[in-house]
Amino acid sequence: MVSHKKSHKTGVLLINLGTPDSTSTPDVRKYLKEFLMDRRVIDIPYLQRWLLINLVIAPTRAPKSAKVYKNVWMKEGSPLLVYSQKTKVLLAKLLGEEYEVELAMRYQNPSIESAVKKWERAGLAKLIIIPLFPQYASASTGSATEEVLRVIQQWEVIPTLHVIENFCDHPLFIEAFAELGKKYMEKESFDHFVFSYHGLPERQILKASVDNYCKLGDCCSVYHQKNKYCYRAQCFETTRLLVEKLGLTKDQYTICFQSRLGKTPWIKPYADEVIPALAKQGKKKILFFSPSFVADCLETIEEGGEEYKELFLHSGGEHWQLVESLNTSPKWIECLKELVESGKQ
Repeated sequence: MVSHKKSHKTGVLLINLGTPDSTSTPDVRKYLKEFLMDRRVIDIPYLQRWLLINLVIAPTRAPKSAKVYKNVWMKEGSPLLVYSQKTKVLLAKLLGEEYEVELAMRYQNPSIESAVKKWERAGLAKLIIIPLFPQYASASTGSATEEVLRVIQQWEVIPTLHVIENFCDHPLFIEAFAELGKKYMEKESFDHFVFSYHGLPERQILKASVDNYCKLGDCCSVYHQKNKYCYRAQCFETTRLLVEKLGLTKDQYTICFQSRLGKTPWIKPYADEVIPALAKQGKKKILFFSPSFVADCLETIEEGGEEYKELFLHSGGEHWQLVESLNTSPKWIECLKELVESGKQ
């Protein structure tokens, strides 16, 4: 007979985006299909999405992406998974025995379903869900939360749930990234700073707008209740706080967005247009931040660290320095601890 005695423990589920199981083309293709078939990621009608992903994107992109994944793959595996696993272990140690910490990936392994299975009959006092995306977007935090709800709605006993929707302005998150930047600033003088965030289609920003407030313009310059869930406004707020912490002036930095896909308009300015323009303006030494990623991955190591570096140097720049993601930064682990404790109240 299964006991449903209530546990005093709190479950903590960390969720990152996902990664292929290996650098083989079939595994990369499998990952791309699961990721891009998510209706929140590519928000077009199902049939159009299926045809686009299965007949165009996955077959052509998988072999190219597999080669790139080989460039960033670590001895232990995918950097995103490796750093996320280490984060889970460090957080569990910091939180202590009252908590059970699990890690899941929204796409591929470990899946959300497999990560929370052990809790189904555990009678947890509470379940705190932390999608590891600093800025809320339907395609990231929204999708991860939806999948958690899909899984646990089948449970007979559903615990009290608390979702950390974003932490774009959490003081320790800002301090952790600023510390990493200062490490390079102490060694070298940079004449410009770039804060690059993962891009989104403009239509997704507008769909999430409260009372049609968002105009994709200066409305993002001040962060408040009406644009609390606007991804672009959150990116601007993260930058504002980082700039303040780093002591930069307005003319010393630029915000941009990377990793766009397809021909529809994405949020601007585009990183691959901003970077060569900065070089042509005479900027010679750039420090590059990616504050929408808490663990190094393809978008930070390869795109931010190599592709943009080559673009900058080819356009006349002299020195490009990538600031790594938070990974296992002690201040980042402290930030997660505070997020967990805020969710337990």
